[in-house]
Amino acid sequence: MTGTMPDSPRVAPVFIQTGTTHSRMGAIRCQTPIVIALTTEIGSLSAEVAAGLAARLGLRIIRFANVADRVADRLKVKLGAVLRYAEGTASLLERWRIDAGKFFHFTTEEILRLAQDGNVLIEGWEAAKPLWDVRGVISVRVCARTDFRMRVLMNQQGSSDANAALTRIEREAAVRARSVRPYFKIVEEGSRVHDVTFNTERLSVETCVDTIAELAGRRWLPDRIAVRSALADKFLEARIGSAFAEHISPSLAPLGVLVSVAHGRVTLDGISCSGGLRRAAESVARTVSGGLPIENRIVSVPSHGRFQLSECRANNETGSIEVSTQIVTNMMAFRRAEIPSKSPGPSKRFTVSSA
Repeated sequence: MTGTMPDSPRVAPVFIQTGTTHSRMGAIRCQTPIVIALTTEIGSLSAEVAAGLAARLGLRIIRFANVADRVADRLKVKLGAVLRYAEGTASLLERWRIDAGKFFHFTTEEILRLAQDGNVLIEGWEAAKPLWDVRGVISVRVCARTDFRMRVLMNQQGSSDANAALTRIEREAAVRARSVRPYFKIVEEGSRVHDVTFNTERLSVETCVDTIAELAGRRWLPDRIAVRSALADKFLEARIGSAFAEHISPSLAPLGVLVSVAHGRVTLDGISCSGGLRRAAESVARTVSGGLPIENRIVSVPSHGRFQLSECRANNETGSIEVSTQIVTNMMAFRRAEIPSKSPGPSKRFTVSSA
C-alpha cells in the first residue's frame, strides 16, 4: 500500500512556497505541506513551543495520546496500562504484559498514519528519527539542562520538591531507553537527525517559534507529491515493521529485520542462523505491501560459526543494533569456505582461516 489518506477536514489548508532552485536539488516552485518533527524532553518547554507553532502555522499536533487507544487495542491491554507504560509508572504486571517491540512499532505506525496528509507537527520522544531521512520534514530538538527542567516542573506543579522533579526526569529517560531507542537505527542526537536544536534555558519560547516558522517558510523543499510519497513510504515501512513484530519471533530473527521502502520498492536486510527467516519475512512483507516488488537481502549463515547470535541479540537489546564488522567478515568467510581450486590434478578444496 502506497496510497495516501484523503484530505482531512481537521487540517487547515496551510502551505508554503518552496521557491525555485537548481535542478540538481530536485525542487520546483510549488505548494508543499508542512511536516515538523519535534523531539522533546520533559520540562524543556517543548509543549509551549509546539502550541506556538501550531497556532502560527495552522498545524495539527500529533502526540502519543492521539494514538494511545489504538495502540492499546492492538496490544490487547487497557488504555490506562498503555498510558502508564508510556509515562514510566506501569506496574510490574503491566510491563510484563506489554511487549516493548510491539509497543514501539504500533505507536510509530499509528502516528505516521495520522501524518499522511501533512500539515502536522509530530511531538514526542525521538519524533525526528522515523522521518530523519525524508526531504521536506523539518526536524527539531528542544532541550535544556536537567536543573532548568527541574525548576520548570516544580513551577508547573507548584511544588518545591526537587527530588520528585528529578525522579520524573529520570523515569522518562529510562522509559525512552527501554521502549524507543533500541528499535531505531540512528542512535545519535547530532545533526544527522535534527536540522536545528534549541536550548530553552537560553532561548525564549517565542524565539524558538519565530525561528522554526521562518525556517518552514524559507527552506528549499521538494514538491507536494514528493513529500506525500515519502510519507507513504515511511508509513509502509512502519506497517511492515509492525507485521514483523506480530508474526516473526525474536528467536527466528534475533538481530531483527531492517525494512526500507523507496519509490514503490521494498528492501529487506538482515542476518540469521535460520533459513526460514528469509522466506517468512518476504511472505509477511509481500502480504502487507500489496504485491510491491521486494528485494530480499536477508542472509542465512550456519549456527556453528566463530560467533554467537545470542551475543548480538544482547547488543541489540541495549540499543546497538548494527551488525558488527566481525560478524560480516565471518559471514563472508563462510561463503568462501569451500571454493574449488583451479590447480590441475585431483580436485582440491581450501578453508579460509579465521585467524
